[in-house]
Amino acid sequence: MAYLHQPGEAAGPSLDSQGSPEGQDQPTQRMLHLHSAWLSSLPHGVRADLTNATLSDVQWQKVVLSKAILTNTTWIEADLSGADLSGANLVHADLRGAALNRADLSGVELEKSRLERCWMLGANLSEGRITEVDFTSSNMGESRWLDTTMSQSELVSARLEKAVFNQARLLGCNFTEATLNGAQFYKARVQMCRFFGASLLQANLSSGQFQDCNFGQANLVGARLERSDLTRARFIRANLTQCDLRDVKLNSADMCGANLTNTRFGGAILAGVDLRDANLRGARELTSEQLTAARTDQSTTLPNGAPGPYIKRSGAEKPTGRG
Repeated sequence: MAYLHQPGEAAGPSLDSQGSPEGQDQPTQRMLHLHSAWLSSLPHGVRADLTNATLSDVQWQKVVLSKAILTNTTWIEADLSGADLSGANLVHADLRGAALNRADLSGVELEKSRLERCWMLGANLSEGRITEVDFTSSNMGESRWLDTTMSQSELVSARLEKAVFNQARLLGCNFTEATLNGAQFYKARVQMCRFFGASLLQANLSSGQFQDCNFGQANLVGARLERSDLTRARFIRANLTQCDLRDVKLNSADMCGANLTNTRFGGAILAGVDLRDANLRGARELTSEQLTAARTDQSTTLPNGAPGPYIKRSGAEKPTGRG
C-alpha cells in the first residue's frame, strides 16, 4: 500500500485504513509522522502526497495534513472534523458528504472539487483560492472566508448562517436559495454573483462592492448595506424592509417590485434606479433630488403612501408614518 511520495513521484494505490489517526495501520502512521517532521523542517521529513488516493469513509478527525498534496483524492463521507488541511492542494478532490466541522482549510487550493452535502460548521476557509467548486446543499454555518478568493463556484441551497466573508473576493458565484442570515460581507468585493431567493436576514453587507449581482426575490429584512456599491445590481421583488441603504451607490440598479418599507436612504445615489412597482412606504431620509433621479410610475408606492410617479417638490418623499 502506497502512502507517501517524494515530490514528483507517481502516486500509488489507494489507502484503505479507516481508523482514527491514533489507531491507524503502521504505513498510515508513518506517513503522518514523516509529514509532521516535514512541516517542522526536520531532515528526515517527507511531505505527504496522496495523489489519486481513495479515502472514502475514513475516520481521520483532527488529522494534520497541512500543505499536503491531495490532488484527485476521494474522501466521500469521510470524517475530517477538526482536521488541519491548511494550505493543502485539494484540486479535483471529491469530498461529497464529508464531515469537515471546524476543519482548518485556510489557504487551501480548491479547483473543480466536489463538496456537495458536506458538514462544515465553523470551518475556516480564509485566504483560500477556490475555483469552480460545488458546495451545493452543504451546511457551513459560522464558517470563515476572510480574504478568500472564490470564482465560478456553486453554493446553491447552502446553509451559511453567520458565515464571515469579510474582505473576500467573489466572482460569478451562485448563492441561489442559500441561507445567509446574519452573514458578514464587510468590505467584500462581490461581482456578478447570484443571490436569487437567498435569505440574508440581518446580514452585514456594508462597505462592500456588489456590482451586477442578482438579489431577485431575496429576503434582506434588516440587512445593512450602507456605503456599498450596488451599481447595476438587481433586487427584483426582493424584501429590503428596514434595511440600511445610507450612502449606497444604486446607479442603474433594478428594484422593480422590491419592498423598501421603512428603509433608510440618507445620502444614497439613486441615478437611474428602477423603482417601478416598488413599495417605499415609510422610507426615510429620501430627498426630492434622489427620487427625481430615480424611475417611478403609477405602480410605485411613495414614502408618504401615495401612488407614483414622483413629482418634484410634491412632498411625497416624506413619510407620514411607518407602514
